[in-house]
Amino acid sequence: PLQLLEIIRKEDVVLRAILTTHHHWDHAKGNEELARLCPGLRVYGADERIGALTHKVTHDQELTFGAIRVRCLFTPCHTSGHMCYFMWEDGSPDAPALFSGDTLFVGGCGKFFEGTAEQMYTNLTQILGTLPKETKVFCGHECTVRNLKFALKVEPENEIVKKKLAWAK
Repeated sequence: PLQLLEIIRKEDVVLRAILTTHHHWDHAKGNEELARLCPGLRVYGADERIGALTHKVTHDQELTFGAIRVRCLFTPCHTSGHMCYFMWEDGSPDAPALFSGDTLFVGGCGKFFEGTAEQMYTNLTQILGTLPKETKVFCGHECTVRNLKFALKVEPENEIVKKKLAWAK
């Protein structure tokens, strides 16, 4: 949290809200300290287990932060309360962005800690798979090379995987 606050100070911005994908420590650990250091900070998420949660969100709920619009996308499986965040600005030439937490990675998806394969299939095909093709995806962790090496073991002749792995390396 202190490193983040230093960056915020240098960039001369005000931290008003945090969007948290799920309760795991590596995604939410700093929430409580940030809330303590920034009175009035809003902490959004779909799971009561998220530290310092102030605003519980639901699937397809839309939030607005200045010109930035956010659609909350409920993607249970990695955890039962996992939420992805799809963001865009009306009229902006920039591509929209997805913050996928631990649901979607390059070359893979998150571990099924609290959900089922059926839930993940729905997440990937009916929720995230319907987003615009130009969407930039910001994963919760960088595991591209590892995921693609595994994919190549499963499908050793897959040329698309070979090219993506060369790109990732």
